[in-house]
Amino acid sequence: MPRLAVVAAGAMGSAYTPILTGRSEGTQKRAQDAGMINVTIDELVLRSDWILSILPPRDAVSFAEKIQEAAAKHGNALPSPRTFVDCNAVSPETVKRIAGLFAGTSIEFVDAGIIGGPPKDEYNPTFYASAEDGKILDEFTALSKYGLKVSPLKGEGVGVGDASALKMSYAGITKGTTGLYTTMVLAAHASSPATADALMRELQMSQPVLLNRLVKTVPPMLPKAYRWIGEMEEIADFVGGSEGDVYRGIAKVYERIEKSIAGDQEDMETLTNFVDKAKNSKQESD
Repeated sequence: MPRLAVVAAGAMGSAYTPILTGRSEGTQKRAQDAGMINVTIDELVLRSDWILSILPPRDAVSFAEKIQEAAAKHGNALPSPRTFVDCNAVSPETVKRIAGLFAGTSIEFVDAGIIGGPPKDEYNPTFYASAEDGKILDEFTALSKYGLKVSPLKGEGVGVGDASALKMSYAGITKGTTGLYTTMVLAAHASSPATADALMRELQMSQPVLLNRLVKTVPPMLPKAYRWIGEMEEIADFVGGSEGDVYRGIAKVYERIEKSIAGDQEDMETLTNFVDKAKNSKQESD
């Protein structure tokens, strides 16, 4: 069986990993629960066949730089082949920058975008993948027999950056709309609690599908908001131009939520109360 290193052990990564680099106390607990082995960066490079980077977007480049530096330090002592797989929610431009770190080295590169939630029971998210080297892409796809659900992107002109472009497009729709729901609930409540209540009732009557989506997506967003800040900024770069400002604005919304969770929790409570009222109202109408 190939040796996979997944960094780091968030809700997504801990389901996949036999090898882990040192992270926070919470990460270490998830790692222990998942049966993961804690190793240094040097050990990770020397012992892993595949290195899967699953991090907050802001850490994607710096971690790849550490891997490249460790690989360069070991030089000829580095067994081959080794493949670095960037699975982070970053723009095509960022992932090409990361790929460039490994150009001319013994480490191969795969661009991957994960679509879906953390693995659970019979469910697995999809790793959409692209690469410049078709053979490496096929080898990564073959990891599907060990539990990864890999869907390769192939066709004329496909290469590094295309899997990330798909991830940006998908997340821009799904997490972007969650950001819009969050923005308008907070704005309505800022006008008055009665305005927010009226918004909830009107959505229930005229837009029940949107309200159900809001109820489903806003609560699990709260603890992840800190990760989504960087993701929205990457999507803004992907969209480009003044249109990208839409996602820079949503990044500010998620930054606001992060600060609320760490501080007075007022915004978090406003959103939670809105969702609870929507759920209770639906149960009463049923």
